[in-house]
Amino acid sequence: MGRLAGKRCVITGAAQGIGRAIAERFAAEGATLLLADIDGPKVEALAARLSQQAFVADVSKKAQVEALIARAAELWGGLDVLVNNAGITHPASLDDLTEEDFDRVFATNLKSALWGTQAAAQLMGPGSAVINMSSVNAVLAIPNQIPYVVSKGAMKQLTNVTALALADKGIRVNAIGPGSIMTDMLRGIMAEDDAARDRIMSRTPLGRAGEPEEVAAVALFLASEDSSYLTGQTIYPDGGRLGLNYTVPVR
Repeated sequence: MGRLAGKRCVITGAAQGIGRAIAERFAAEGATLLLADIDGPKVEALAARLSQQAFVADVSKKAQVEALIARAAELWGGLDVLVNNAGITHPASLDDLTEEDFDRVFATNLKSALWGTQAAAQLMGPGSAVINMSSVNAVLAIPNQIPYVVSKGAMKQLTNVTALALADKGIRVNAIGPGSIMTDMLRGIMAEDDAARDRIMSRTPLGRAGEPEEVAAVALFLASEDSSYLTGQTIYPDGGRLGLNYTVPVR
């Protein structure tokens, strides 16, 4: 029996990267999954490979988030775990950032988690868990990633406040704040740009990027009974980055 045997789980942003790794780990641990992503072919292929259900959705739209959770209700009549993993970035300087781009990132990264949690909680009972995907950038900052950084900072507080709001129902809400994780995007950057690779490694005391499977292991902990007394917290699998007091070039 896997650690999630009998658990009914929804995962957003499941088609690639960390979301895919979480889906694979949860399936291996016996969970029944509803995998959501905006990329229909990718999420459907993953669901077929894992013998699970797929749902194509743009979670930046509240109505589509609600449709996703309604599908879970239709399939199972209840829900045990929600992983709010979907997220995007938008690089832009402060001068160049537009309201449209800020709102688009915020809708995907933060509002989707809020509306997903609101809807999912109606299907959840004691012992259920919500897992939000935050970032070390909930605490740190990248100057040309303003909407991403602000959304992840807000995610830390969304996790806290919804944990308090749902505590009397026995529903736990926690978050994961990864550092530099070797997704396809990061792998491409490090392979093509030596300066970028050096910069990433210089801010990571363990001297390597993390793997998506290492983040999935944290998600498994938060979804399982092993974390039964943990709520409102953000766990940072970051290779030591948050504790590093690194320097900037001297002019």
